[in-house]
Formats: sequence, structure tokens, C-alpha cells
Amino acid sequence: MTTDRPAAALASPLPAPRSAPVQAPAPGPGPAPRGGFLAKAFGITALLSAAGSGLGLLRDLLLARYFGASQGTDAFLVAWTVPETAAPLLIEDAMSFLMVPAFALALVLREEDPDAPDPVRQLVRATLPWLLLALSGLALAAALGAPQLVELLAPGLPDPGLAVVCTRITAITVLPFGVAGYLAAALRAHHSFTAPAGIYVAYNLGILALLFGFHGVLGVRSAALGVALGSLLMAGLLVGPFLRHLRAGQAAAGRTRRSRDTLVLMPLALLPVAAFTLTRQSQVFAERYLGSALPPGTISHLNYAAKVSQLAMTAGILICTVTFPLVARALAAGDLTAARDRVEKDLGQAAAVVLLGTAFLMACAPSVVSLLFERGAFGPGDTAATAAVIRVYSFGLPAQALIGVMIRPYFSLRPVVRRADDPRCEDGGRRLLDWYPVAAMLLGLAVTVTVGLLATHRFGALGLAAGNASGITVTAALLLRGLVLRGIPLRLRRVLGGHGRLVGAAAGATLLGTAAAGLSADPLLATLTGGLAVVLAFAVLGTGLGAREVRGPVLAVARVLGRSPNPPTVADEGKLPDGE
Repeated sequence: MTTDRPAAALASPLPAPRSAPVQAPAPGPGPAPRGGFLAKAFGITALLSAAGSGLGLLRDLLLARYFGASQGTDAFLVAWTVPETAAPLLIEDAMSFLMVPAFALALVLREEDPDAPDPVRQLVRATLPWLLLALSGLALAAALGAPQLVELLAPGLPDPGLAVVCTRITAITVLPFGVAGYLAAALRAHHSFTAPAGIYVAYNLGILALLFGFHGVLGVRSAALGVALGSLLMAGLLVGPFLRHLRAGQAAAGRTRRSRDTLVLMPLALLPVAAFTLTRQSQVFAERYLGSALPPGTISHLNYAAKVSQLAMTAGILICTVTFPLVARALAAGDLTAARDRVEKDLGQAAAVVLLGTAFLMACAPSVVSLLFERGAFGPGDTAATAAVIRVYSFGLPAQALIGVMIRPYFSLRPVVRRADDPRCEDGGRRLLDWYPVAAMLLGLAVTVTVGLLATHRFGALGLAAGNASGITVTAALLLRGLVLRGIPLRLRRVLGGHGRLVGAAAGATLLGTAAAGLSADPLLATLTGGLAVVLAFAVLGTGLGAREVRGPVLAVARVLGRSPNPPTVADEGKLPDGE
């Protein structure tokens, strides 16, 4: 593999479709079946992700039980900014945006010419050593600069010394997080989802082990040490599966050796992806900074509210986590139509899942927080404050999920590698579009900070949450337009019409769920009755409004229950929006 010079012309982001050589291909990873494969992959990913989220929730419950919302938890949560920033940059977002398309292109090249040197191994040799070196340097810099980092993030913190100690411990996570993100991207590109889906199970088990065993001795430092241990377990879980796929690819590629490289590394493609992810995470920095000047415990209320709220968003993001390798392969092969169809489906399905969760949180926030957190040092006042923040946060959840869906295909159009035999160059305008998501996120961040500054003095934590929801919604609207400018011809009227029907169903479900939850003072009963009312109302209203993401599952469930023994007729299908 070679490397483009920064001043050199860059390849076109969308290669022309290629056909494989005439000879019969050697065994290797071919296109995955769409139906059963997607269902199985999503099921495995959802199950393990739910387990990881459940353990993460248990982690937060223990933090609340052992330490409440206090100066100690505020100090730890400032230190938590390091792994909280490293995780999206190195696991969930930036590393995935860069390396899933890169490995997808390498696999396409392997299928086109199975007798050539394995492009996957070329990609690993060209990228992994440099990645390890960079990650080690970043971890060391974060540990040495902990005092300055704490002062920057939370200048009003009453106990900065404890935050500095916890920050130096959590700085260790940078290296294993990056390794885990790299290996997970490679495995997902190979359509292997089990091990990557289990990394947060391993991560939270490491945190829980030290939190259980040493909270009485080490205090909140036990949570910081658990974060470091959990990050090492994440990376260790993926090493074995990655090596097995790498050896299998080498065996399938044959023994012919050629002098030319098949891939060219484009390091400049890293910059807009990293800048976007850091800018997106800056919303958390802005909240922590403004929240540090508010009464003690405010940062903790924001954190607990964000953790609960993001459970709904995570469920929607799981959809595109499974389908992203398919989109990346379609774009690597030049099939824009297949990529567009997949992205439109992902936008609708993610919106349906997240809006259902949003309706539930808005209706049942007080009972959910009371049921989960109100014990030990976490009192009724903390419950009321956290529930109020959840309800405001929830307005931004659909936008957060849609950004997660849209940004993946956006960056896939210009991956970190290109074909070595593709001589076409990009124009300056197309390179400028690489930075469009960063500009959109900066504008959204400006809205977040402006609303936060204007509203925090009067509304406290609610003003910060309102700024977050406003800013992320602005960014999502800009990215929807940006995806079309990038070259993926989304049918915006169709997409927005479907989302409008889903929003209408969610609004009605929220009203009915709130009324149902208010019938009982018991948190468990209120959560169950309110949740059931939300689900039923969303299903009925979504079906009645013609939202295909709701109507399809409802008809399927009805057929399974025997209420609709015959499949929908052609006339029934014609009643769906856009004739689907």
C-alpha cells in the first residue's frame, strides 16, 4: 500500500462499478444475504447491546447508590469525559466511519481479484502500527495534562484534585478503546457482529467488578479504575476473532504475489471525520462547563438524565450499525441506488424506534427515574430534577439518531483508502464537502451554547438540556440536505413525509401515556401502565396515519396472532404511503 502526498490530487470518492475477473473466484467473503442475515445480525447485536446497556445502567445505579449526586460524582464525571470522548471517536463513530468503508473496499478488491496479494492484510499493515503509536501518545498526553484538562472542563469544581486523579486513571482507556474500535470495524466489514456487540458487556463487567469490591476503600476512584480495566477487556475480546478472519482471508487469497499495491492510503480523510466527532462531543463539554457553575449535583443530574435518554437512541442506532457494512460495500462498488434505498429505510426505521422511546420517556420519566435511582443517597429531589431534564433532553433524541444514520454513508463516499488503479481526481468543491458535517455541527454547537447561556441563569439544568436539543436538531436538518449534496439522491419529500407521520403518532402516544402513568403513585405500576399505553397508542396511531415503519410490524403481529390470516393484498399495499 502506498500513501498519497497531501498536495497530490485525490481520487474520486465514488469508484465506478467493477466486475470481477473471468476466472472462478476463490472462496472468500462474498456479499451477505440480505434477509435472514440482517435479522440474525440485528438480533445478536440487539441482545448483546441490551446486555451491555443493562450492565451500564447497573453501573449508574451503583454510582447513584454509593455516591449519590455529590462533589465526588461530579469529580468522577469530569474525568469520565476522557472515555466519554474517546468512545465515540475511537469506537462508535470516527473509527467506524473510517475503517468500515476501508475494509469494505479491501474486501471488494479481494473478491474482484482473489489471486492478488490480500488487500485486507495490506490495509492492516499500513494502518495498525501508526494507529498504535498515535493512541499511545494521546493516552500519555491526556494523563500528563490532566490538571489543565480538569481546569478547562470544569473551572468551578470544588475538588479538582480528585478529578485530576480520576482523569489520569481514565486516560489509559485511549489506547485499548482505539484498538477495540479498529478491530470491531474490521469484523463488522466481514459481517461478523457477535464479538463487536459484546464489547460493552466486557467493559461494564470490568467497571462493576472494581466498583463492587472497592467502593468502600477507594471511593469514586474505584469507578475510574474499573473504567481502565473494562477498556482492556474490550480490546482483548476482539483480538482472537480478528486474527481468525485475517488468517482465513490469507488462505483464500492464493499465493500469487504482485509488485503493485491495490490500495492507496489517504491520510487527509482522517481530518474531517475526527473534527466532526470531536465537535459533536463538544456539546457535552459545553454542558459540563456551564453546569460546573450551577449548584453541586447538577452535572450528575445531567449525566443520569443523558444515560437514561440515550437508551432510546441506542436502540435506533443498532439498525444502522448492522446495515452500515452493506451501505459501505454498495458505495465501494458504485451502486448509489442500493445505498440510497438502504439509507432511506434506515432513516425511517431508526426514527420509528427512537420516537417510540421518546414518547415513553416523556410520559414516564418521573416513575422511571424513581424506579431506577431513588435509593441510598439519591433522594426525591434528585428524582424530580433528573426526570425534568430527561423530558427536555428527549426532544433532541430523534435528531441524534438521524445524525448517526446519515453520517455513516456521508463519510463512506470518501474512505481513508482508494483503489491504486483509479486515476480520477476530486475537485476542490467535493473536497470542501468533506467538511460540511463539521460546519453543520459547529452551527449546532453555537445554538447549544447560545440557548444554554440565555436559559441557564433562569432554568438551570433544564436550560442546558434545551440547548442540547435545539443544537442537535439544527445539525440534523443541515446534514439531511448535506447527504443529497454529497451525492446520495435521497427522496426528501418521501423521507420527511414518513417522519411527520411518526412524529404525529409519537405525540399522541405521549399524551395518552402521560395520562395512564398518572393513574398510579407506585413507580413500577406507573411505568408499566404508562409504557403499555404508549406502545398501544403508537401502534394504533402510526398504523392509522399510514407510517409504513409501524404499519408493517403491526400487520405482521396481527397475522401471527391470527387476526389477519391472509397476507395483505395488492390493494392493501397500495394504501401505504408512496405506494409501498
